[in-house]
Amino acid sequence: MKCPYCEHAESKVIDSRPTDEGNSIRRRRECLKCEKRFTTYEQIESIPVIIIKKDGTRQPYDRQKLMNGILRAIEKTPVTFKEVEETVAKVESKVFNSLDREVESKTIGELVMEELKNLNPVAYVRFASVYREFKDVNVFLEEVKNLLHS
Repeated sequence: MKCPYCEHAESKVIDSRPTDEGNSIRRRRECLKCEKRFTTYEQIESIPVIIIKKDGTRQPYDRQKLMNGILRAIEKTPVTFKEVEETVAKVESKVFNSLDREVESKTIGELVMEELKNLNPVAYVRFASVYREFKDVNVFLEEVKNLLHS
């Protein structure tokens, strides 16, 4: 594993533990050259999932893309990075545990919104406004009203 600081190829594992979801192993490592510490995650290699976009195009599932979308939604909220990682793990677990190898982006968006609704209402509304492409303020207000009544 290359060090993200000095790119030295050798490191030692200091600590290993399963993540909360049990889908991966979190490892704390220390670079043998610069002695800085970093975290890696080890996951079981699985059959790739293909995402069907709104326009019908297909692309491989990209964990970082999902993570970036959630990170934008939680900006300036009290949601921690650990909670984001747990949210991504929950969504991935639902996607990968289904027997479908092709999943519509709409399905993933709905799963993310379901998790964000429970995590932080501001992040939920932000994500929903982009995901559902709110066309005007009335649609936005309707979504907020639904959130308040649930």
